[in-house]
Amino acid sequence: MVTRLPRSRSRAAPQQLSASPVHERMSKVDTAWLRMDSASNLMMIMGVWIIKPAVSYEATCQRIEERLLKYPRFSQKVVQDATGASWVTDTGFDIQRHVLRDKLPPSAKSHPQQALQDRLAELALQPLDPRYPLWDFRLVEHYQGGSVLLVRIHHCIADGLALIAVIQSLVDGGTEPPQRQVRHDSASGWEAAEEWLSHTVIEPFTGAAVKALDFAGDSAAQALGAMGHPQTLFDKLITKGVSKGKDGSAEIAKLAYQVLRDSAALALMPDDSPTRLKGSPGHAKRVAWCQPIPLDEVRAVSKVLHCSINDVLLACVAGAIGQYLKAQGDAVAGKEIRAMVPVNLRPMAQAYQLGNQFGLAPVVLPIGLEHPLARVFEVRRRMGELKGSMQPLLSFALLALAGMLVKPAQDALLSLFSKKTTAVMTNVPGPREKLKFCGATLEQPLVWVPQSGSVGLGVSILSYGGGVQFGIVSDATLCPNPQAIIDQFEPEFEKLRLLTLMLPWEN
Repeated sequence: MVTRLPRSRSRAAPQQLSASPVHERMSKVDTAWLRMDSASNLMMIMGVWIIKPAVSYEATCQRIEERLLKYPRFSQKVVQDATGASWVTDTGFDIQRHVLRDKLPPSAKSHPQQALQDRLAELALQPLDPRYPLWDFRLVEHYQGGSVLLVRIHHCIADGLALIAVIQSLVDGGTEPPQRQVRHDSASGWEAAEEWLSHTVIEPFTGAAVKALDFAGDSAAQALGAMGHPQTLFDKLITKGVSKGKDGSAEIAKLAYQVLRDSAALALMPDDSPTRLKGSPGHAKRVAWCQPIPLDEVRAVSKVLHCSINDVLLACVAGAIGQYLKAQGDAVAGKEIRAMVPVNLRPMAQAYQLGNQFGLAPVVLPIGLEHPLARVFEVRRRMGELKGSMQPLLSFALLALAGMLVKPAQDALLSLFSKKTTAVMTNVPGPREKLKFCGATLEQPLVWVPQSGSVGLGVSILSYGGGVQFGIVSDATLCPNPQAIIDQFEPEFEKLRLLTLMLPWEN
């Protein structure tokens, strides 16, 4: 149930919005995301904040109005035409159209988390109104001694990592987007987490792709279009390298080889192992999440096994999905599924500019490996092979190319990815200390990115406040009970932790 106060003109409107609409052409990549909505999968980034103690609707409206509208995208609606789309200022912007009161059903008194999950599942397939800016926040004022804020933002506005900047501006002490400062020793927990994210996760994984973007400039989509003519692509890269001198030519030649190799890898990706998680999605969603696992314990296991925290978490995901399928009576020995993982392709300092600037890395999860240690070492090996890969860059270029096509052609092009993919998965490290919102503590944040095409499973891994939390959004036809997968995450980690403790000390 949603209730709203009588509609009134936003107090921020005279300051934030001009009298006449401003038109700005939407990028081709953002256009691709805009047109990717389907009856089974809407392209919305969804989040939930569990806040204690409760916050009021009025305070929430004021905070969002004051902070969020510093980003022009959130006061702009989308106007489509024959050649693409434009951002147009909504001169009649009304904050109460975008910040709504919401209520959970009476069953929430006895099963609060289930009621909240059911409400999120409903919202996952409720389209945003295209007549207005494509986002909304819904406040459940009373939930287990606190409040809940439900967030929906269309993917054409920004990718998940760019929205880190938005979240940073909404919390207490948040900074305005154009005034981002270099972090000092006294910086906030979120800023420290952002720097850690940039240096330990993004830069090592995407260094080659970012370098290639510097060389390729705006011609990434053109380069991808030449994938059918490898020699043409190779010649273009070599020619560009010659203009940079002998050393540049050698480096570009190496990058050209990587482009050709990884283009072939993308084009020739084998199909996933057939499981009940793949098929034709329906028109209903399910949402589930677990309580946090201590991050220090995950870190300790990763150090002992000489692998990354990410390797440990992905191995637990693979194990949980494998256990779920076995419980359904399916054989999983030797099977593996592919998950597309977003990879940032922009400097974190530019995240406040929003938009989409990320690629997708195909991560193959060995769900058929029974032994937890064997599984984590196999994940580590596969993640090592992806380092330095051009595949995130190429998938970004593919989205740019898709945005240039008419929608039926875009759908056909992008279906090549979804047919070979079982899940979309994000793994984002947040701040080590809990944040405040309107004076209350943000106890639990969760976020899910959308699934496209026929993909029916979204897995979210988020570290925050000393814990790691798993969440799933699934298609109800392909996975009617995602809680059964969620319930396997902690046991899978516990098996890995116990086996790690049993390893010989001398090793």
